[in-house]
Amino acid sequence: MDSKCSISRRDFLRLTSFASVPLLLGRFPLSIHGAPRISASMTESDRVLVLVQLQGGNDGLNTLIDLNQYSALQAVRGNLLIPEQRVLDLEHDGFGFHPSMTEMKEMWERGTLGMIQNVGYPDQNRSHFRSTDIWNSGSAADEYLRTGWMGRYYDRDFAGYPAGYPTPGQPHPFALTMGKSVSETCQGATANYSLALEDPFNPGMALVGAQGDIPADCYGDVLTFVNDTVRQTNAYAEAIRQAAEAGNNLSTKYREAGDTALATALKHVARLISGGLQTRLYIVQHGGFDTHDNQVVAGATDTGKHAELLLELSDAIAAFQDDVELLGLSGRVLGLTYSEFGRRIRSNAGLGTDHGTAAPHFLFGSCAKKQILGDAPEVDAQAGIEDGVPMQYDFRNMFGTLLHQWLGASAGEVSSLLLSSYAPLPIIRESCVSAADVRQQREVAVGEFHLYPNPARDYVSVNVTGSGEQITLRLFDGLGSIVREVASHRFAPGQHSLKLPLLGLPVGTYYLHYESMGRTRSRRFTKIR
Repeated sequence: MDSKCSISRRDFLRLTSFASVPLLLGRFPLSIHGAPRISASMTESDRVLVLVQLQGGNDGLNTLIDLNQYSALQAVRGNLLIPEQRVLDLEHDGFGFHPSMTEMKEMWERGTLGMIQNVGYPDQNRSHFRSTDIWNSGSAADEYLRTGWMGRYYDRDFAGYPAGYPTPGQPHPFALTMGKSVSETCQGATANYSLALEDPFNPGMALVGAQGDIPADCYGDVLTFVNDTVRQTNAYAEAIRQAAEAGNNLSTKYREAGDTALATALKHVARLISGGLQTRLYIVQHGGFDTHDNQVVAGATDTGKHAELLLELSDAIAAFQDDVELLGLSGRVLGLTYSEFGRRIRSNAGLGTDHGTAAPHFLFGSCAKKQILGDAPEVDAQAGIEDGVPMQYDFRNMFGTLLHQWLGASAGEVSSLLLSSYAPLPIIRESCVSAADVRQQREVAVGEFHLYPNPARDYVSVNVTGSGEQITLRLFDGLGSIVREVASHRFAPGQHSLKLPLLGLPVGTYYLHYESMGRTRSRRFTKIR
């Protein structure tokens, strides 16, 4: 490199959109990817993960409805609660779906749908931007990462772009975001491993920026870098186009779903998978869930904005699942919904709900375990205006389980990439995971603990059953913030009693959260004067 040069490839990446966002050349968005040092998990499996992001924060309490607590729900959100007789009864522990979700109810009955209750993270941030960043990066609430959780995974095995990439062994994109912009989930240290795609039949071709002799200096080096990157982008575009032309869609449910934006995006995903595209991760976005007002129509609460969003979601996912089954792909494809937060327990006066904390999420596919994992959210008829659903499962354990047991990362990799205390969740069918993973799933059982009195004034007594494993007890307030860590150590086998002082705490609702080896549970109590 000429010592007089003022710009290098590294400077170019830092100073231009190549560093973190796609560069639009022609109609094809370009992102930086790594050259291969390919791990076994990236090459020995053809499994695909589809993430469906519900942008805005979905109201879980009006999506998966606990009929056992209907009177309490009526007390705190009567102006938007679905009429009891209209709830789609799942015939499972008193739970039911919003009436718009008839297609997903059918998936539940056929055994291709599972739910994970109360997913969130400690110290919930109720900002759309920050909470979305936390979910996409896989960070703690007080941790600021510039990489996504899948981006860090790819960074471990790929580096040195653009030299030698794509290769005959790895000719296709690592990830695709269906839409106009890439997902930060796939952001690596200097690269976003996702390409943004709207039309797989016409992905567009980028034009090489310079022809003829290129000077042998730093400017020529950067220009060569750009030209090589553009050529590689064209190779991606051609691979996508060929897969789209070779692929197929067999389901008629897309038309029944109304060919909505979400259904069309998932239809493209199914076609590309069937056409032989080796991409392992697809991200599809479904926006509009920020329902502060007019979430429902007054006097007809089973209609309105939220009903329309859930109808589109239910119909699109059902059409996609029907398609992958008809195409013979069902054993390869697993999908998951996620959203930056849920909504608050109590509705507002504008027929809506404000930013909350935890929420349920859906896992779909033939390898999804048919279950509702977790406890029904405790709904207090006296809930405060700011109270949200308490977290039971850390979203990093949910993502980590898919990265580990579906995409093939080791448990150690997940611990270093996402959560040091990673414990897999039993969300994938035993027939779809290894024998070792089956043993881990069977070992996950909810530990018992109890507290009294409730309501309490000066203290609560906590009884815990120890088994020789590490147990962490943390006190949360109604906003999802950690008030204090009550205990975190190995409890010997047997019964243990702790006293939790409440002096100095404001009056209100609190939750004591138990966690041990992936086993979690929360207990609600009220602090009174």
